[in-house]
Amino acid sequence: MDNKRLPGYLRKEILKIKTRKDIFETAKVIREKELNTVCSSSRCPNLNLCYSNKTATFLMLGDKCTRKCPFCNIDYIDYQSYVNTTSTVDVFEPRKIAYAVKSLDLRHAVITMVTRDDLEDGGAGVLVRAVKEIREKTDCKIVEVLTSDFNGNEKSVTDVSCSGINIFGHNIETVERLYKTVRPLSSYRRSLYLLKKVKIERPDVALKSGIMVGLGEDDSEVFQTIDDLINIGVDFMTIGQYLRPSLKNIPVHRFVDLERFIDYKNYAEKGGIRNVFSAPLVRSSFGAEKFFKHSYTINRGMPS
Repeated sequence: MDNKRLPGYLRKEILKIKTRKDIFETAKVIREKELNTVCSSSRCPNLNLCYSNKTATFLMLGDKCTRKCPFCNIDYIDYQSYVNTTSTVDVFEPRKIAYAVKSLDLRHAVITMVTRDDLEDGGAGVLVRAVKEIREKTDCKIVEVLTSDFNGNEKSVTDVSCSGINIFGHNIETVERLYKTVRPLSSYRRSLYLLKKVKIERPDVALKSGIMVGLGEDDSEVFQTIDDLINIGVDFMTIGQYLRPSLKNIPVHRFVDLERFIDYKNYAEKGGIRNVFSAPLVRSSFGAEKFFKHSYTINRGMPS
């Protein structure tokens, strides 16, 4: 991540996070079970802070995605390469994740996934088994998933939403106009439909989504995206500054002022979204446990 062009407040916060040293226990558990986390695969700037608090977002179904979104740092593998691989899914992964949740004594577990368009169900079955393992073998109270769009497979969406989770997350990521550039193999309307389907079928499950700003959108488009999420009943929303993970990714088009993040938050909450975490270093699952308890405030772009 090139920090030279970052605003001063962002350089200061990222440096503060990177100097934390008490991260080794979390890293050891993840390494022992050969698990992936979105924290490391996506080069998240909050990795050390989350690890030091014994939290991590587990990345299921491998560490390679079948879509090549140019904002994302997760490795890409083309569809045919996965199809020609003899073993494409680790059948023990759900059990390994439950072990990690138990070892870290997590009360709020967050599981995400790479997109797997090579699998008929998009990987939903493995995700469902992971939730079952956590429920059966740990004392974890809240299970949150952050899913792909399952390539529009409605049964997969239903299976995951009915698996025993508390929070169903799927990120809209950016405004509709930028999808051809930012998410070329995805669909803005398909993602909205997925979220709406979960809300209708499982109103008892909290619905969560998030966007990045700084990819080339304007404020009117951000507000329109918020309106779209309000209209389908999203309960929780995250809004963060896009930071370029590497030189191969899309450049940052703008750094949004801190005051504007507060404007986004106020607009979304006034429209009916129960809680909005909006600040530059916000990521979709960062501080998920506190977020779920409605305990966030804006403080120099970081959680209090």
